[in-house]
Amino acid sequence: MEPPATSQPMTDRDSEITATVVRERTRLVNFIRRRIRDQDDAEDILQEVFHEFVQAYRLPAPIEQASAWLFRAARNRIVDRFRKKKEQPLADIEPDDDADSEYRLDLALPSQEAGPEAIYARTLLLKALQEALDELPAEQRDVFIAHELEGRSFKDLAAQSGVALNTLLARKRYAVLHLRARLQPVYDELDI
Repeated sequence: MEPPATSQPMTDRDSEITATVVRERTRLVNFIRRRIRDQDDAEDILQEVFHEFVQAYRLPAPIEQASAWLFRAARNRIVDRFRKKKEQPLADIEPDDDADSEYRLDLALPSQEAGPEAIYARTLLLKALQEALDELPAEQRDVFIAHELEGRSFKDLAAQSGVALNTLLARKRYAVLHLRARLQPVYDELDI
């Protein structure tokens, strides 16, 4: 006599979820670990992303591009984690592909793997960046963070806020100009 079955057979959706997780896991782990030092935090983020993916995948509306969805969710969780820690790792977050280069800060942070001097320089730059962000008017700071950190498009920001697209672009431009001017002395001092 065979033992009774304890689990349901996998549905097509469950098979698709499993295949996507198996296919994307290594790339996603590497993406998160390049941005999060603490391995436990990185693993927590990975689990949160996969949990969100399973929940979202089971909704009636299908996820069109699972890989893009996973990386966007991971980036959002990373940003949330840094916000809680009051750090803003701008260079570590993948840029928005449709962003005009004129409106980008292009903050170059030394790699954490480059040794103690690089870690020190990185810490100074992040501190100076946080101070410079705090100096911005709220409208400029909010647009900068939404576009640079959250990866939101100007079109989406305009639709959600009701603010004209050109106004949002101008606010982002002023923020970038201020941040560049404010951070340049730090770069010069560190000789980066």
